[in-house]
Amino acid sequence: MSEPEQVNGEVDDPGWEVDPDDEWGLAVLATVGRQLKLRREAVGMRVADFAVAIGYGEDLVYKIEGGKRIPRPEYLDKSEEVLRADGLISAMKEDTAKVRYPKKVRALAKLEAQAVEIGIYECNIIAGLLQTPEHVRTVIEAAQPPYSPDDVERMVAARLDRQSVFERDPAPSIHFVLEEAVLRRPIGGTMAWRGQLEHLLKVGRLRNVVLQVMPMNCEVHSGLDGRIEVLKFPDGTAVGRSDGAFSGRPTTDPKQLRILELRYGTIRAQALSPRESSALIEQLLGET
Repeated sequence: MSEPEQVNGEVDDPGWEVDPDDEWGLAVLATVGRQLKLRREAVGMRVADFAVAIGYGEDLVYKIEGGKRIPRPEYLDKSEEVLRADGLISAMKEDTAKVRYPKKVRALAKLEAQAVEIGIYECNIIAGLLQTPEHVRTVIEAAQPPYSPDDVERMVAARLDRQSVFERDPAPSIHFVLEEAVLRRPIGGTMAWRGQLEHLLKVGRLRNVVLQVMPMNCEVHSGLDGRIEVLKFPDGTAVGRSDGAFSGRPTTDPKQLRILELRYGTIRAQALSPRESSALIEQLLGET
């Protein structure tokens, strides 16, 4: 293995440290580290030899085996190969990847992954499920006070991972309503913004997605209090949240959900049709 592979920045690379407040994540990493160590010892490899074999430093091996560092997917892949683990290590990749994401985002992603219907109204930003990688990073790095590099990497990875909802089979029904004003702010500069508008058009053409725009000439509507999200599940249950209702907390109460659904339904009725919305986005793209 080449030296650059061994010192590829893994030890100091932000976004791979363990969140000390994430009990589930700590438990997963402790299990992963213990299994890696047991497998390495079972084949009679010292840490130094194993580090050379997989192309990483000894310090990183000790940290991962001690549950103090999140291993990258390629680290697990190389470990699987070198230790001839018969799929044991590869089986840990999914849970290991989730540890990198903040607990709050992980919970949201789990709900979105289970929902058969997702409805989102956004008033201040492009919905996270619709953001391009460039847009995600720009928005997160713009926060004040700024996030640490480690937190930025975690949040970017988590938000992009949520977009796997579009790849589900069977596909959920997803509808978005975005404010026109948001579509006129070129976040990240001209080229990045063109890419974001093009991405909106692409996602809006998916057969399970409805994308609408709330025009600026709509003087008043039911979403002026803030973001609304409603998720519905196969068993008929639902969960919803709105910035302007019920203290912004998620709710499963039927009466409160009816209020959110009424507001969201009214917003959709007041917004431009999907065809008109696509035409507006194409117009804005042409002006960019």
